[in-house]
Amino acid sequence: MVMPVFQPGDDPGTDFPMLLQRAGYGPVDLPSGTTIDTPHATTCVAVRFDNGVVMAGDRRATSGHLISHRTMEKVVQADRHSGVAIAGAAGPAVDMIRLFQVQLEYYEKVQGSALSLEGKANQLASMVRANVPAAMQGMGVVPIFAGFDIRRSIGRLWAYDMLGGRYEEREHVATGSGSLHASTVMKVGYRSDLTRDDAVELVTRSLWEAADADSATGGPDMVRGIYPVVATIDNDGWSLVGDDELGDRYRTLIEQMGGSTS
Repeated sequence: MVMPVFQPGDDPGTDFPMLLQRAGYGPVDLPSGTTIDTPHATTCVAVRFDNGVVMAGDRRATSGHLISHRTMEKVVQADRHSGVAIAGAAGPAVDMIRLFQVQLEYYEKVQGSALSLEGKANQLASMVRANVPAAMQGMGVVPIFAGFDIRRSIGRLWAYDMLGGRYEEREHVATGSGSLHASTVMKVGYRSDLTRDDAVELVTRSLWEAADADSATGGPDMVRGIYPVVATIDNDGWSLVGDDELGDRYRTLIEQMGGSTS
């Protein structure tokens, strides 16, 4: 690969996607009417607690009625104090997140400081907007962005639509095919004084109920040891919740519902 050379007035600066486009690595335009049967990710949620935010997503990806993946990770760290959860076409969503991660790192190296949390939310919105042609052909991406705003010392959440519109939420947010059921659980269980443990309990319960009502959302698989991806983001940064803790929580939930884990 030959490094591109730009004139002073044509320098893309800190915009990494623009750098790729100028270097000839832009998105591929598909012929009109083209459709692709691609795996789709399903339900992701996020909720604020007293010291930050919790994000969670199930592990199932589906192609129509077929389970194409059982261990997909839909909740991904963007940088130290933020993360992205994805629903929609799995391939474009994963590529978008990777590009978003590089964009944030590129900006920090060029500018010498990290982009503000709201700036990160705006950048992700522009990337979702750039995916609209693919979305019109069935490969839409609908993410959740969340993080800890170190300037304001609070956790913040953003929801997106398929056209790149971004909407900040103050309590909780859900996206994907099981979002209606997950949102209902979070709406009933949300309190402004939630602790970290309360928030983790709430998102795990919401994904359980979503999986119970939506065939495209995967629940905890005790046999294979597959559990949702759950992460917390606070002043100390990004932290994944371990499978041992999640397994204990789901076993307790099953016992409360009168079931058996044996």
